[in-house]
Amino acid sequence: MQMKKPEMLDCDAVMRQLWDYLDGELTPEREAAVRAHLSMCNRCHPQQNFEESFLHALAESRREHSRPDAVKARVMAALRADGFAARERK
Repeated sequence: MQMKKPEMLDCDAVMRQLWDYLDGELTPEREAAVRAHLSMCNRCHPQQNFEESFLHALAESRREHSRPDAVKARVMAALRADGFAARERK
């Protein structure tokens, strides 16, 4: 079975779909078309690099600050210091 050649997209079409592409939310055919465009287009590389860097920084930030138990303990301590008492769960 022969695969279809990816559709050729222009820069505007690729830019409108870049976030979805990076998030893996495109159909396989559309992903192939965006990937084909990005592999040959120097004009789109700066935006692609920016968006990939942004997503990477966001993921790193979430890992660094994802300590829900520590956050909960700090919030509860602050509430107790202000006179609020924790209710017992039944």
